[in-house]
Amino acid sequence: MIEQKEHMPSADMNPDEYYPDNEPNVPPYERFRRRIFKMVSVGVVDDFINQMYDIVSVSALILNLAVTILSTYNDLDAKYGLLFDSVEAVTIAFFAIDYFLRIYTANCLYPYHNEVKSLLKYVFSFTGIIDLLSFMPYYLPSFFPAGAAVFKMFRVARIFRLFRINAYYDSLNVITEVISRKKQQLMSSVFIIIVLMLAASLCMYSIENPSQPEVFSNAFSGIWWAASTLLTVGYGDIYPVTALGKAVGIVIAFLGVGMVAIPTGIISAGFVEQYSLLSSIDNSTEEDVHFIKIQLGDKDKWVGKKIADLSLPADVIIAAIQRDDDTIIPRGNTCLKSGDKLVLGADSIKGDNSIYMKEVVLRTNHHWNGQMIKDLDISRQTIIVMIKRNGKTIIPKGNLILLEGDTVLMYSKVKNSSAY
Repeated sequence: MIEQKEHMPSADMNPDEYYPDNEPNVPPYERFRRRIFKMVSVGVVDDFINQMYDIVSVSALILNLAVTILSTYNDLDAKYGLLFDSVEAVTIAFFAIDYFLRIYTANCLYPYHNEVKSLLKYVFSFTGIIDLLSFMPYYLPSFFPAGAAVFKMFRVARIFRLFRINAYYDSLNVITEVISRKKQQLMSSVFIIIVLMLAASLCMYSIENPSQPEVFSNAFSGIWWAASTLLTVGYGDIYPVTALGKAVGIVIAFLGVGMVAIPTGIISAGFVEQYSLLSSIDNSTEEDVHFIKIQLGDKDKWVGKKIADLSLPADVIIAAIQRDDDTIIPRGNTCLKSGDKLVLGADSIKGDNSIYMKEVVLRTNHHWNGQMIKDLDISRQTIIVMIKRNGKTIIPKGNLILLEGDTVLMYSKVKNSSAY
């Protein structure tokens, strides 16, 4: 059963779905903030400004990362160091402006919280922390010169801004969805690996310390060896020399193959489940809900009314409204206007017999041209329900004469029944 109801905005939804530009009864201040929110939200490409902001944002990030990498080459830094510094200063300033714009629009991102709570929710979120670390370490050395080396290390956080490109590609979104859905299993597998590493380190210390006291000097000195053995094939800088140590090392190496396979299997299974889920959603949508598109005229009774005031059947919803060049997701207080194109959706009735419809366009030599409907030789299983002529809809009557170019819509009780 489909119900027409108010939708709760969410940070995971497209901002344009819940904040249409022409929504009535919105104060100018809030309308401006929503406009800024659409601009800084990645993937909202409903107008030129939003597209350009996304292009500038991605370009600034790529340029910043490029100069960060190129400046590590001494010869390039000596020749183009001033240019690198200028590019970094401009892109960092853009990151700072972007951060404060997101703080300004935090309540649009989390509209179900108050101003303070939505602000704190963004600031302490993963994306909020990454946005802050994208520019803050650049300015902190001016106030704390002693920590310049440490602050410089945090520049690496900028690379995580690349995850915002997920909004453009469904494949990347699937990766994040899989990791999110399987985070409990992945954390369990990581915990098992850590426990096994500690056990391997303690075991190898007990065996190898008498023979290699300078290598396996304490209980945790074998952590590096355990990690390189469990997760790779070993680096050869630390290795057992006793027969028992080598035997234990072989066992741990085999266990490492299984440990690496656990998270791999979890992620692989997650991908299969996610694609199966997306496929089932697509199939159910196509089979269970039917849509039609109508356009409101000046004399239609729905013009000027709010959606909540319409007397729609229980199984029918207004799924979308196309107004001029905008597509509006309908809410209860959305007021309909003349010229609006409505997409109506309805549940299919389970177990009901299908209604078979045919549409016939009368061409030049069609034998129905010039005949009255009552004189047509058609099957008793077929009924003419509507005539379209020159863009107008005509209710069929027995004395109506069919003309060339008419579109005849017929209902038939039998599938594939021949009516003409």
